Amino acid sequence: MTSPAQEIWHPAGTHRHSEVSAVIGQGADVFERAVRDVLLWRVKTRSAFRVASTDPAPAGERLVITARVLGITITEPVEVVEVVETADRVGFSYRTLPGHPVDGEEAFIVSRDGDAVTLTVRSLTAPASSGIWRMLYPLLCLAQVVARRRYLRALVS
Repeated sequence: MTSPAQEIWHPAGTHRHSEVSAVIGQGADVFERAVRDVLLWRVKTRSAFRVASTDPAPAGERLVITARVLGITITEPVEVVEVVETADRVGFSYRTLPGHPVDGEEAFIVSRDGDAVTLTVRSLTAPASSGIWRMLYPLLCLAQVVARRRYLRALVS
């Protein structure tokens, strides 16, 4: 990952890149709440995922995220790569671990520009290295589109 002064991101050539952003509110109170919520994984938990942690995301933490789809529990092991906290920008990124349905990274960044508070979601995605998930990769890409929409609504004030 790059330094906090730069982007919380490092693109890779073989991965699909996605970046979506939305203004989630206005003002210092909204920024402080959104910062707390993003670091506590609420962007995921409010988007129908379960996260095996109730603590703020620390760099190096390995945990499991789960989702229920059509009655099936999908397990997503991840590792937090970096946490960035500056006066106007806070967020974290995680990478997928073996057993995750895809290979890649995802980042959630809350930023403010003047009074506007924005959530940005970035992802790098490639097929898993093997198994059934590799064959289902096109469907997983569609599921990610739905998840990103949920993420952007998760922290709206």
